[in-house]
Amino acid sequence: MNRTYAIAAAAAVAALLGGLYLSSLRSGGDDRFADCRTAQVAGGSNQIGGPFELVNDRGETVTDADVITGPTLIYFGYTFCPDVCPLDTARNAEAVDILESRGKTVTPVFISIDPRRDTPEVVGEFAANLHDRMIGLTGSPEQVKAASTAYKTYYKAHEAEDEFYLVDHSTFTYLVAPGEGLLEFFRRDVGAEEMADTVGCFVDKL
Repeated sequence: MNRTYAIAAAAAVAALLGGLYLSSLRSGGDDRFADCRTAQVAGGSNQIGGPFELVNDRGETVTDADVITGPTLIYFGYTFCPDVCPLDTARNAEAVDILESRGKTVTPVFISIDPRRDTPEVVGEFAANLHDRMIGLTGSPEQVKAASTAYKTYYKAHEAEDEFYLVDHSTFTYLVAPGEGLLEFFRRDVGAEEMADTVGCFVDKL
């Protein structure tokens, strides 16, 4: 049942993002990122993304303005995730390295949706193991929920009597930039090279 809800929620988010893209096509041809888009989402949309306040690996409270200082790839997941999150975040890290080899700097960010287990130290270690510039963020349940709501992501922890439980969640990666907001989102079937090509196109136009 939880998996059904997760699939339905992901489909709803995808439909919303697709609708935003179609809306942008009707609104005019003033989109300087038009050549970069993969028929997904309108850039700079104020309907997805927005302010957040979370906690970094040093236990410091940070805002979106502190974190998003340049082109940024944001992923919502959790460190106890057995397969999906490690694969997705490793893909993001690989894309960042490809971009770096091309002279483009993009920051990968991992936001935990499991604040019960993911302390600042835990998310910091998880992020550092994936990429030396990946920023790991967690927070109180209220802070995490607010960030997730801003990005229209879904998550729901399974009931459990101990620390061994799974969390259903959406798996999109978001490309954002200061002053632009959301530029693009990536499904998990997009490879690192393809992601790097698309992100690089946006970076060239910022």
